[in-house]
Amino acid sequence: SSIVTALAAKHKKDIHSFSIGFKDEPFFDETKYAQLVSKKVNTKHTVFSLSNQDLLDHVFEVLDYMDEPFGDSSAIPVNILSKFTKEHVSVALSGDGADEMFAGYNKHYAEFRVRNAGFVNQLLKSVSPLLDLLPQSRNSKIANLSRQINRYSQGAKLKHKERYWKWASILNEEEANYLLKEKRQEQKQRASDEAFQYKKRKEAILKTIRKTGDFNDVLYTDMNLVLKDDMLKKVDSMSMARSLEVRTPFLDHNLVDFAFTLPTEFKINSNSRKKILRDTFKSYLPDEVNDRGKMGFEVPLLKWFREDLRQLINNDLLEDNFIEEQGIFNLDAIKNLKLKLYSNNPKDAHATVWAIIVFQHWWKKYMQN
Repeated sequence: SSIVTALAAKHKKDIHSFSIGFKDEPFFDETKYAQLVSKKVNTKHTVFSLSNQDLLDHVFEVLDYMDEPFGDSSAIPVNILSKFTKEHVSVALSGDGADEMFAGYNKHYAEFRVRNAGFVNQLLKSVSPLLDLLPQSRNSKIANLSRQINRYSQGAKLKHKERYWKWASILNEEEANYLLKEKRQEQKQRASDEAFQYKKRKEAILKTIRKTGDFNDVLYTDMNLVLKDDMLKKVDSMSMARSLEVRTPFLDHNLVDFAFTLPTEFKINSNSRKKILRDTFKSYLPDEVNDRGKMGFEVPLLKWFREDLRQLINNDLLEDNFIEEQGIFNLDAIKNLKLKLYSNNPKDAHATVWAIIVFQHWWKKYMQN
């Protein structure tokens, strides 16, 4: 998005730019970097600085905008950003597509490390048992680093397709099955049919990733899975709910075609992701922005679930009696998930809980009666 901002500002004077800040959560706040970009390229920048309460006030409004269960929690800040942006403009530009085309995600760097194994790679894989003993969450730099290294070391041991699936998933198949109440012995045929359909869908998604193929195989899979079914879905539904049109310059078909002709070394190496973009536009952006790592557009879910939304979990959407009467989820699995969420080592439990909450809200709204 910084590159899109810089290029737009070069072609049009006095252009507006917008960003969200999290004033209660410094770990998630990127206001400083957005302001540096604005100052460098001379835009009229507006920061919408939100408290945790501001975010919480929009949670159920955002859930109501979803006509199907959608588990990406960054839909909340995207919706709020769209709401405030619409007060100034009717059409906005975003940077969606750059990470998928030019290898910008952590999982891309992880895949590169596995394909270019060395001492560091072997060291990280070997420390996996030790990392299980350390607190892992997204709530602080150290805990998040521990979580990322542990995910890497687990995935690095897998074959190429399963490795991608591991790093693209919140849960593995065994964990997901455990969450469901399905009585396998009583409904063997249904379970078998569903497993077959899941396997068929998974194989179709992963067929483009070849063991000896170039890195574009992985990026192409991301384009068809992550970009199409998550990023673009999120931005489109949340912005249109606010009557804001968002356009994506990186997804111009000529640029996409060109990007997939580039070799791996133009996109990623041991020191850099989205290398060709960083090299090309280095003079356009502040060094602090050009040199920093990837930061997701996240909200402090773990903190919410432990504080403000704790009653929603325990007394409503994941309440024991409701889970039993609903008959969809395994009550023991839900109890264990909540214990993990409130423990000193929650890992990615908050993401699973959020996905279930989104489903539960949707189910109560459309299916319960």
